[in-house]
Formats: sequence, C-alpha cells, structure tokens
Amino acid sequence: MRMLIEMFYTFAKIGAFNFGGGYAILPLIEKEIVINNGWIGHQDFIDLVALSQMTPGPISINSATFIGYKLAGFWGAAAGTLGIVFPAFFIVIFAATTIRKYRDSRLLGCAFLGIRPAVIGLITAATLSVGRASITDGKSFLIAGLTAVMVFKTKLNPVIIILISGALGGIIFNVL
Repeated sequence: MRMLIEMFYTFAKIGAFNFGGGYAILPLIEKEIVINNGWIGHQDFIDLVALSQMTPGPISINSATFIGYKLAGFWGAAAGTLGIVFPAFFIVIFAATTIRKYRDSRLLGCAFLGIRPAVIGLITAATLSVGRASITDGKSFLIAGLTAVMVFKTKLNPVIIILISGALGGIIFNVL
C-alpha cells in the first residue's frame, strides 16, 4: 500500500507540471523515476519511452501506466495513471475558467510566449538524454539518421517508419 501511495504522489507531481505534452515531460519523468526513486534503470527508461511512443495515447499516461504495472501490477498501473491524470483534471478546469476570463490580458499572452520556448528546451533535453543512451555506435547512428531523413523527406506514417527502423535494426545489427 505504501508503494501505491508513493507512486500516486510521484506521478501527481509529474502530472502537475505536464506542460507542453509528453516529450516535454520526459526529463521530469526520468528524474523522478530513474534518478530520485530508482524504480527503473536508464536503459529500461529508454525502452519505456520507445514503447510509450508506439502505443496509442499520451506518452506521460502510457509511461505512468507501464511503470506502475511493472512495479506493482494492476494496482500500480492504476495508481500511476490516476496520479498523472489527477492534477491535470483540476489544472484544466482552473485554466479554462482563468484563460476565458483573462484571454485578452497582455500578461497572460506574454506568459504563454515564455512557456513555448521553455517547452522546446525540455523536448530538446529529452531528445539529448534519450539519444545519448540510444545512439551508442555507428549502426545506431545510421538508423537514427535514416529515420530522421524518412521523417523529414517523406510523408510516411510514423508507424511505418518505426516498422522500417525495426527491420533496419534487424538487418544492420545481424548482418553488419
């Protein structure tokens, strides 16, 4: 029971600062789950990010559910999921009424102008953290590069790109 409460509290802290979507929150998830609590290792975190990206739904909720399930089964998944969603529920209600009331406020507009680049910074930090652990040699660099080219130069569905990258990994790491 103590673990479930701790998990709910930890994910509620993460959920309270989930601005900018899942990628922006990855550094906080990593800090809380890997560094502060040691619930999973860094490599497991990288795998979790990959799995969370491939499954439908927000990455933060998927992460909370997967980590919770790994640590404490069904009730852990429930505690993690509720923890990450609980603050957002109240924040959205508060934000909706506040933004509607002050939507013409210059101060609110300026605050949003400050939040946007901060979110980009958080996404960049997450990219670098995951990249350092995932791109470990020339082969993984080649797959990352080819994937980036596919994303920017084609209109392929991300699921197709992931499948192609998996096939490339199977070929490159087995043959080369």
